[in-house]
Amino acid sequence: MGYSVGQVAGFAGVTVRTLHHYDEIGLLSPSGRSHAGHRRYDDADLDRLQRILFHRELGFPLDEVAVLLDDPETDAREHLRRQHALLSDRIARLQRMAEAVERAMEAKKMGINLTPEEKFEVFGDHDPERYAEEVERRWGATDAYAQSRRRAASMTKEDWERARDLADDINRRLAGLMEAGAAAGSEPAMDLAEEHRGWIDGHAYSCSYAMHTCLGEMYAADERFTAHYDAVRPGLAVFLRDAITANAARAAA
Repeated sequence: MGYSVGQVAGFAGVTVRTLHHYDEIGLLSPSGRSHAGHRRYDDADLDRLQRILFHRELGFPLDEVAVLLDDPETDAREHLRRQHALLSDRIARLQRMAEAVERAMEAKKMGINLTPEEKFEVFGDHDPERYAEEVERRWGATDAYAQSRRRAASMTKEDWERARDLADDINRRLAGLMEAGAAAGSEPAMDLAEEHRGWIDGHAYSCSYAMHTCLGEMYAADERFTAHYDAVRPGLAVFLRDAITANAARAAA
């Protein structure tokens, strides 16, 4: 007896109206009729409908679908192979788009208000969003995190450049003290540690001496931070940590 138009619509996830339209334009005419004259579809009809829907998903207009399906020179298996290749390519493109959207969402979440070109120009090889998820997981519930996000959202490219240049200048001067043989607990080193704390306080979040000391420990313990500072001068991460600790003790005295 075959399948009714309602059953086929349910199988395929299309409307009865769509199947009627396909019949009217000769794209998919049912192979049989019931005694009452109702459309009845067999398995071959369902196979053809499947191929139609594959092509429609790929964006082919109905008239082109009809030509493709009715071409006697075209092998059915070759049709499927081509459709599979086209769908795989589309999936890959959509996956790349999804990843791009995810990156944009993370950037918005971190409040970094820069274009991709500006981010590359300002941060160079450093990706300011690389550890966004970890940062939120570790400190997302803190006031410092909320304050940092608010400040980042309001910063322009020029603001980021000034902040970067100031940080680089502090690091260069710390490296210069190391080169000159100064101790991490010396007055010049502690003064630069205080500048470093002020840089955080002015550009990210309110940074107490206790918080600054914790940050110093992290610079020396976390290999990612250590690599950042030691790229300026080997040993700088530990030198900065010790200068921060000495500066906090000086402030508490």
